[in-house]
Amino acid sequence: VQLQASGGGLVQAGGSLRLSCAASGRTLSSYAGAWFRQAPGKEREFVAVISWSGGTTYYADSVKGRFTISRDNAQNTMYLQMNSLKPEDTAVYYCAAGTYGIRWSGYDHWGQGTLVTVSS
Repeated sequence: VQLQASGGGLVQAGGSLRLSCAASGRTLSSYAGAWFRQAPGKEREFVAVISWSGGTTYYADSVKGRFTISRDNAQNTMYLQMNSLKPEDTAVYYCAAGTYGIRWSGYDHWGQGTLVTVSS
């Protein structure tokens, strides 16, 4: 499956963005979906994961209550709604498809990344 992430941009602190991850080549419903992010000079970190059915989600503590992961298997697309953004959320965000979990090594398919910049 090929993944294409989009929706990043520049936003002020307190603002919102919605990231999208469109899949092609194979149905996204075969996989759990996740978002990871990587800030400059830092390691890639887990953000959120959603089961193949959408029935189970899990979030990093740093985004819990502010971000919402969702998916539309009919549209072969996954989303990350980001509210109350903080400057520390600035990073390149990557979508991934694979085995449900928080480790990036469990995901075989990755999007190209979309940059989110939050200004103070």
